[in-house]
Order: sequence, then structure tokens, then C-alpha cells
Amino acid sequence: MRALIDTHCHLDFSIFDNDRPAIIQACRDADIHSIIVPGVCRKNWQRILSLCEQETMLYPALGLHPCFINEHDKTDLEQLNQLCSANKSLIAIGEIGLDYFIKEADKKNQFFYFSEQLAIAAHYKLPVLIHARKSHNDILNTLREYPSLRGIIHAYSGSYEQAKEYLKRGFKLGFGGAFTYPKATRLRSLLPRLPVDAWVLETDAPDMSPVNHQGEKNSPQYLPEIAREFALLYGDKVDFSQIMRQLQHNTREILASL
Repeated sequence: MRALIDTHCHLDFSIFDNDRPAIIQACRDADIHSIIVPGVCRKNWQRILSLCEQETMLYPALGLHPCFINEHDKTDLEQLNQLCSANKSLIAIGEIGLDYFIKEADKKNQFFYFSEQLAIAAHYKLPVLIHARKSHNDILNTLREYPSLRGIIHAYSGSYEQAKEYLKRGFKLGFGGAFTYPKATRLRSLLPRLPVDAWVLETDAPDMSPVNHQGEKNSPQYLPEIAREFALLYGDKVDFSQIMRQLQHNTREILASL
């Protein structure tokens, strides 16, 4: 299998503290080339930067996640701006976005942080890693204000029509563990309706475990299993090695500094 890239993995989370070195080695052994580690809160940012400095296969992204909205402060945006200016190792702004699945979601505050971070990304010409749950229309409408921005819609769960709109804007869609479950018929049927160049691979570890690891802590070392499921869902339309080459190309098209 050609070298794989995990475009979304929270390897900085404390759940990995006891086995992180072993997982990273397992990823190397599995021909996983790179892992993107996105931030969710300001308090995690320095941990991510330090971790990525120590491990050459890890690449940092920094962002303020909508599910942690009560932990964010406006000064976090100033700090993000400063880090983007000073730290050339940043590969993206993320994980950012809108999450309307949350009960009593503070949509106004979520939108404030989302739009402010989009503006920072546009200023520094960085791609964005977008979290979108029950919010695709609002995200698409907001992205119209930033036509130069490119990025990845993490854990894509929208419609075929919304997918086409993202693709028109130069975005890629994240394919992860949720697609590996036979009961996920809507997601699985969506995949072959779109070209292979629409997608990138991700694990979202420690969450979103693939079907063969249901109930376990997810790990980036499971990325080859997700890649094989991706290829199976395309059937005999494209050969496996060609699909893997295309997925790697898709990722580098967005994350150019890999």
C-alpha cells in the first residue's frame, strides 16, 4: 500500500499518553506517512506544537472547536493570530466549524468564532479543517465570503448536493470510520456518486472507530483498514493502487506543505 496520510487525528489527547510512541511506530510500520493533529482549544495548542516538533510524521493545526465553545475567549483569537504569524510549521487552521447537533447550541457564538478563524486562515493563506454537523448550509453560505479558502470538511455527513457545492469551492471531504459500518447506507451510497478526487482519509482518533474496532479507542494505525473500505465501496471502477495515489494527491492538493 502506498504511504497513507491521516488528515484528522487528535493524537495529543491524554487518552494516548500511555501508548503514543507505540502507536506512532505502528503507523510507520503500516506505511502511514503523515498525521495531521488538529487543535480544539487554546489550552491544547502548545501541547500539539511540542508533540509535532518531537515527531517528524506529525503536523500541527490549531483551532477553536465549536463543541468547546464555553472554553473559548476572544483573546484566543489574538493568540491564534500571533501563532500563525510566528510559527511556520502550522499546516492548517482547525478544527473549526459549526455544530447544530448539540442540544441548545449557541449558534451566534459558534458563528463568531468560526467566521473569525476563517478570516485568520484567509489572511495567512492556510487551509481549514471544518467540523460540520447539521450546519452545512450555513457553512457553505459563510464560505462564499472567503472564495480563496480551501480545506477539508471533516467526517463528511451532508447530502450529495452539498458535497457538490463544497467541491466547487475547492474543498475535499473526509472519509473515516463512520463509512465502514454496513448500516451507514446513506453515507456508503454517497461515496461512489462522487469522483475519487473528492475525498481524503482520516481517523478522528480516538473517536469514530471503524467497524472492526467498534467500542474500542480509535487509533491512526487503523487507517489502512479505512483505506481498504474506501476502495471496496468504489468496486471495480478504479484499481486499488490508483485510488491510493489519488487520495494522497487529494490531500497534498489541500495541505501543500506536507
